[in-house]
Amino acid sequence: MAFLADALSRVKPSATIAVSQKARELKAKGRDVIGLGAGEPDFDTPDNIKRAAIDAINRGETKYTPVSGIPELRKAIAAKFKRENGLEYSWEQTIVGTGGKQILFNAFMATLNPGDEVVIPAPYWVSYPEMVALCGGTPAIVSTTQENNFKLQAADLDKAITPKTKWFVFNSPSNPSGAAYTHAELKALTDVLLKHPHVWVLTDDMYEHLTYGDFKFVTPVEVEPKLYDRTLTMNGVSKAYAMTGWRIGYAAGPLELIKAMDMVQGQQTSGATSIAQWAAVEALNGTQDFIPANKKIFEGRRDLVVSMLNQAKGITCPSPEGAFYVYPSCAGLIGKTAPSGKAIETDEDFVSELLESEGVAVVHGSAFGLGPNFRISYATSEALLEEACKRIQRFCAACK
Repeated sequence: MAFLADALSRVKPSATIAVSQKARELKAKGRDVIGLGAGEPDFDTPDNIKRAAIDAINRGETKYTPVSGIPELRKAIAAKFKRENGLEYSWEQTIVGTGGKQILFNAFMATLNPGDEVVIPAPYWVSYPEMVALCGGTPAIVSTTQENNFKLQAADLDKAITPKTKWFVFNSPSNPSGAAYTHAELKALTDVLLKHPHVWVLTDDMYEHLTYGDFKFVTPVEVEPKLYDRTLTMNGVSKAYAMTGWRIGYAAGPLELIKAMDMVQGQQTSGATSIAQWAAVEALNGTQDFIPANKKIFEGRRDLVVSMLNQAKGITCPSPEGAFYVYPSCAGLIGKTAPSGKAIETDEDFVSELLESEGVAVVHGSAFGLGPNFRISYATSEALLEEACKRIQRFCAACK
């Protein structure tokens, strides 16, 4: 009898975590490494949010909380959906988890049976298919193209749906591509979903507040209210509020699903950290003034990175609408020889040689289901980004 569960054979470790760890290990050995692998803002958590956490500690808010979250936070979540997205949810239709990952995992755990399929556009966040597999479902991957700015086309979604499809996972702005869907682009997808009433929608809106220029964010139920009864809308405070380590994600959806997720979470972790929940109340209810300022900084970083990468030999890099990632193609380097003498046959070879040769840590695109590409997180200073891009240009020029 094997000791480890068979389910573990169906999943892979997180590539983004692995790259960040490799960068840390090389730095510890004295290497000059610029890590562009982590999806984490370099801004500090705003002071008003930190004060709310300190006040919660001083009030003694350090006990167990209800599994689905403190009522104050769940009411703040319902108010946020009404205020920013025009969506009506009672606070009982909301749930709080230990980060967005737990929300997604609990939704899959509560709903998937063996044989159930989950449609996931590629490139995708690395954890989507692994969570589906761990929960007994089957990921159904649908590739997008750089020509369509990595956005799923309605005909491709329609073709991917089968009688076994349980969920469609939607992420805009996207991790890893930064692609975000306009109202018209999303309407084309929701029109397809209306034809398939057995398919539920799990929308990951974690980068909602990070869109650039005149782009206007919309979420599926906002575009098509008829999907309300079969959509789970997930979000969190990690990205826009620079609260990654606080580990607070949340969602709203049909009450039956929320209750099922509450039951899973009750046997798993119970409630999220009380102090972090009170901080999240302030994040959602307090001033939002810092968000536009941070967006402007991210937009400048995006423009810098896109410009410099497009000057690198063999690299093409689209300019995304949101998030803090770019997803350039390294197709022009495949078949070349790296300065070390090693042949570059895959995008994984490319990022490995780039790290060894120039000390720049990025994530290979095949980890996100679509290559030959790589992901750069530009959630770091312009000085570091400029130096990293110079190193990438130098590496590409040296490949023969």
